[in-house]
Amino acid sequence: MKKKLSLIFISWFFLSGSQMKEDQIPALIPQAIDQRFGYVDQGGRFVIFPEYHIAMFFSEDCNLLNSPNKSVAIFGTSDYATVEKDEVSYRIDKKGNRVYRYKLSDLGKCASSYHSSIYKAFALNGSYGLVSKEDVDISGYKDFNIYPQYQMLYVLQGDVENPMIVAVKNDKFGVVDKNNKTVIPFIYEDIKTNLSWKTANLFEVSKDGETYFFIDRNNNAY
Repeated sequence: MKKKLSLIFISWFFLSGSQMKEDQIPALIPQAIDQRFGYVDQGGRFVIFPEYHIAMFFSEDCNLLNSPNKSVAIFGTSDYATVEKDEVSYRIDKKGNRVYRYKLSDLGKCASSYHSSIYKAFALNGSYGLVSKEDVDISGYKDFNIYPQYQMLYVLQGDVENPMIVAVKNDKFGVVDKNNKTVIPFIYEDIKTNLSWKTANLFEVSKDGETYFFIDRNNNAY
């Protein structure tokens, strides 16, 4: 049973997660000490003790929102976060109380909330650029939003019209917009391509490839 719950938790992480309002930063942010996760406020002070193997942002869980058990649907709202300890998944409130333990029988079906980006990476001669067209004339520049010049490009989930794009240049990670304006400078060893931008307006970055932390679009660390 624990193994199944863990797999369901991973599926939830990739398939759900409501989008925050533009530029809004969460009041509580997951942070780890000695590989145990808790939550800090925007000033970096721990509000919820670090004791979990996994801790997600406070956001919706559509499996619970659509639960056949109506009494647990409330725990699917963004007032709660999903955490995992000893291969058991819970929802906690903003005081750190475990208010719900996941049960397979409680999980409903999520309506598809994924919207494919207008933009996609395009490889040319070993470099990556950005396009919004299906057919691209590679003989010139006019069909490219960003002409291929990066070692890697990845369009993050979020705003389909104005996405944030993780890029690699000179073996360093940064973030650019669709107009190739640098949003996050190319100073990081890694930037994760997870849902942190969509759910929290934060990028998860690392300067050494091992220790990760969150930054906003102004490169402020949390």
